[in-house]
Amino acid sequence: MTRALAFLYGVFCYLLFLVTFLYAIGFVGGFGVPTSLDSPAAGPFGEALLVDALLLGLFAAQHSVMARPAFKRWWTRWVPAAVERSTYVLASSLALILLFWQWRPLGGTIWQVDNAVGAALLWALCALGWLIVLSGTFLINHFDLVGLRQVWLNLRQRPCPPVGFTSRGYYRFVRHPLMLGFIIAFWASPHMTLSHLLFALASTLYIVLALRFEEHDLAASLGEPYRDYQRHVRMLLPLPRRP
Repeated sequence: MTRALAFLYGVFCYLLFLVTFLYAIGFVGGFGVPTSLDSPAAGPFGEALLVDALLLGLFAAQHSVMARPAFKRWWTRWVPAAVERSTYVLASSLALILLFWQWRPLGGTIWQVDNAVGAALLWALCALGWLIVLSGTFLINHFDLVGLRQVWLNLRQRPCPPVGFTSRGYYRFVRHPLMLGFIIAFWASPHMTLSHLLFALASTLYIVLALRFEEHDLAASLGEPYRDYQRHVRMLLPLPRRP
């Protein structure tokens, strides 16, 4: 793959990620998309539950396996290192697009907040969650996270050193603010259907479990500075710093 082609590939993967991210907001919030988490039930309950569980499991497997260092070392035997991250972003976007396309709403209502002030507060909290996710990527290195930094430096024939460890902004209070933002966005809803509950529960469980593996990889990669960070800053809950 030429450097120019790798760059164009990286830009395409990034643009697809942006579209998928925006669609995800509508899918979770229940607006601007043909089928959302809170759409009316369609089809037999058992079939819908099985399909949704498989879709969630597929995304979780893709997202976790491709993020592991051992897989990356194996994968880059065939995929150029400069586009490894872009390929990961592409695969994640495609897994989410499949989930959005094939999701089977389950119907049912767990809670419904009809009070205008209460509903507005929940929508504001949901928006805050998405804002934390997006802004949090820029506190580390947004363009490295989505693969653009790698293909840009490759295009300019410059080395691509690893991004250094940082604990600024939200990272002073929790080690994984992006994941906290997702959890807030998934749960803060004035209309919680059975589908929404399944999605929120499964996503939260996946986040908690997946972070255990990511924490291990980060500690192995960054060494004592990250272990010290672990000792003083909570993983997800913004509680007071440990002494």
